[in-house]
Amino acid sequence: MGLWKRITNLMSKPEAPKPEKSPLDLQVGDICEVSLVTYEIVGTARNRVRNTVMLTLQDGSSISYLHVEMQEKLRYALYQPIDGGLDNPNEVPTHIEMDGTDYYLDEQYSGMVMSTGRTPVLPGAANGEQYVWQHQSDDRKLLRIEWQGGRFTLYEGEWVLNADVRVIRAS
Repeated sequence: MGLWKRITNLMSKPEAPKPEKSPLDLQVGDICEVSLVTYEIVGTARNRVRNTVMLTLQDGSSISYLHVEMQEKLRYALYQPIDGGLDNPNEVPTHIEMDGTDYYLDEQYSGMVMSTGRTPVLPGAANGEQYVWQHQSDDRKLLRIEWQGGRFTLYEGEWVLNADVRVIRAS
């Protein structure tokens, strides 16, 4: 390498480090760890207005869902799908008793979601209006009800500490 090239390299600015990916930015194919379990992300459903994403996680043959939301701070909830449904989105109850646990409506909202990969939403309704009812029990268990494309999806879960979620590999 010539003297001129060395001087030029000394004078040039170093390449800026890439910012670390936040869990809100994860895509299909990325890897994350939740409560010491490593998952591959196989689907995402983003609500840009609320600054949330529901990640479909796969560990072997089991499927879980990580809800990531940025409000005042980053919040995580890990869900498992449950069987069941309701008849009408206009008649979702504010109190639900299930398996001896009482859930009370904590939040209700709707918004447009953009989905990629494998999500519980039917393929024809992957991008569109979604309605969500978030219930919580006295012992902090969560029940999430979603309605999109004429179909209900129910999840049972719990809050996850921020320190228990780690991005391992992001594209």
